[in-house]
Amino acid sequence: MENNSKIREAIWESVNGLTDDQLNQVLEEGVWSIVQVLEHLYLMEQLVVDGIQKKLKEGEDKIVKLRPIHRTVDRSIKVQAPQSLVPTNNFQTIEQLKNKLSQSRKSLLTLLDSVNEEVLAKKAMHHPVFGELSLVQWISFVGFHEQRHLSQIEEIKELLK
Repeated sequence: MENNSKIREAIWESVNGLTDDQLNQVLEEGVWSIVQVLEHLYLMEQLVVDGIQKKLKEGEDKIVKLRPIHRTVDRSIKVQAPQSLVPTNNFQTIEQLKNKLSQSRKSLLTLLDSVNEEVLAKKAMHHPVFGELSLVQWISFVGFHEQRHLSQIEEIKELLK
């Protein structure tokens, strides 16, 4: 989780000083605004928390191989977000997104405080690109996923100038 926390801090540093109008600006059709990227990160983290909770309650033990989730940060590999993770087009303030992302992170940390890592290592959940990931790898995936989108935020910021 330490890496996840560092990435999240870097995201907040990256958007610091931008106005809500800048954060919501769509530069071209089909390309997300910074607010949409942040909402996507919230949706992803919440989906991971919900999925892990479900697997802990209902999932059978399943040991899976480690997957190359570090490749998530490679933005030359394009991935279409599942519909459930596509953000809205609604105008949102940075405070609204900070609250959402704070809530999803709190949910993740609360979950991790309540379960032993050995239990997480014995359960798996499907990922659309990597296949079956252990729940431990899903936690790391959240950080890699946010790192990928931090690069996207930086690209959008450059175009805003």
